[in-house]
Amino acid sequence: MSKHQRGFTLIELIVVIVILGILAATALPRFVNLQADAKAASMQGLAGGLRAAVELVRARWLVNGFSGSATVTTADGTVVAVGTGSGSSGGVPTTVGILNALGSTAGYANNGATPTLTFTPAAGPAGCSVTYNQDTGAVVATAAIAGNC
Repeated sequence: MSKHQRGFTLIELIVVIVILGILAATALPRFVNLQADAKAASMQGLAGGLRAAVELVRARWLVNGFSGSATVTTADGTVVAVGTGSGSSGGVPTTVGILNALGSTAGYANNGATPTLTFTPAAGPAGCSVTYNQDTGAVVATAAIAGNC
């Protein structure tokens, strides 16, 4: 046998494994909470989508000349039911209309209520929600933060 053998000693291998274990233990908490962060971001995205849909439908209603029409047809042919009042509800999608304007709400449950429609994650706590009010077009992301989702 040669005097100069190559390889690692058992002590060196144990030290490397311990160091890797310490690094994994410090990095793991960062990855564990990603699901709650993703749900919170999803709820914030839904709130943004709702706000955009409200403004686009209302803009289309205004461009059509305040016609008092109870529906607005979007560029892709989707028919959206809207309020016909002259106040803040004029041109604002109804609860049924906002669902049509969004197209898909996969991954979210909603209470189906009027005038306030509340969305929650399909597999998540009720405290993490986004609420839409058909009377004003207001969208409120309630407790849509990682700690609650």
